[in-house]
Amino acid sequence: MENNVASIKSIPLYFKIQKRIFEIIEKGKPGDHASIAFDIFIMSLILLNVAAIILESFNAVDHELHVFFRIFEIVSIVIFTIEYVLRLWTSKLKTEASNGFVGLLKYIKSPMAVIDLLAILPFYLPFLIPIDLRFLRILRLTRIFRVFKIQRYSKSLSVIAKVLKNKKEQLLVTIFITLLLIVFASTVMYYIENEVQPKAFPNILATFWWAVATLTTIGYGDVYPITDLGRLLSAVIAILGIGLVALPTGLISSGFIEELSKNKKKVKEERIKYCPYCGKKIVKDD
Repeated sequence: MENNVASIKSIPLYFKIQKRIFEIIEKGKPGDHASIAFDIFIMSLILLNVAAIILESFNAVDHELHVFFRIFEIVSIVIFTIEYVLRLWTSKLKTEASNGFVGLLKYIKSPMAVIDLLAILPFYLPFLIPIDLRFLRILRLTRIFRVFKIQRYSKSLSVIAKVLKNKKEQLLVTIFITLLLIVFASTVMYYIENEVQPKAFPNILATFWWAVATLTTIGYGDVYPITDLGRLLSAVIAILGIGLVALPTGLISSGFIEELSKNKKKVKEERIKYCPYCGKKIVKDD
């Protein structure tokens, strides 16, 4: 007991503070009120930022509250920047790397770190490099990336992220096949319909719109073939689209079932303990 107390006291204050900050900024554990309060605060700030982006799209509201929106943006950026810096500082604990620099590099490349950076980077870019005002307006749209920060605190979004990660190879194959079919269909349709409909099918790239609308079976009806051969191709592409669209849906559905099964198994294993005397399994009561 004395050795444990001595080892705790021997830990430098710097590392104690770093570990405590890591515990606070990570998803809160039951009983850690500071961490839970931080989670609620950040989630609320993210949702308020999304609400501000939506309200700014109303000219009358933006005109009346322009100064407020600007101040709120600056305050949000300061908070998100501090959060990002703290996550970089505690990245070694997050990645469990033996070296701090290695842990930092590993964390910077992670998806959530990229989202955190995209949430603040557009604000600082105009101060670092000269940017055209029209491009700056486009950059401001990247503020919507802040909504993805909430994934860190949402169990549902975390499950979706795991499913997409586990099924990424199959999904990429499906997307690649779909792109090949779109290119093929667009090319063939262009040569079939261009002579009779030069405005509707002016080039292969413009024909992509028809291919996507047909392959996904949406069929807006703004561009459609009028020749018999073109209609036949359109029918074939629409039928193939039914199967191709169903493939990603089936992959994601099976991924959800697998992830839910893993979670159930994990919960069941956590409820099972072993008797230290006889070695038999002891199941906890709910």
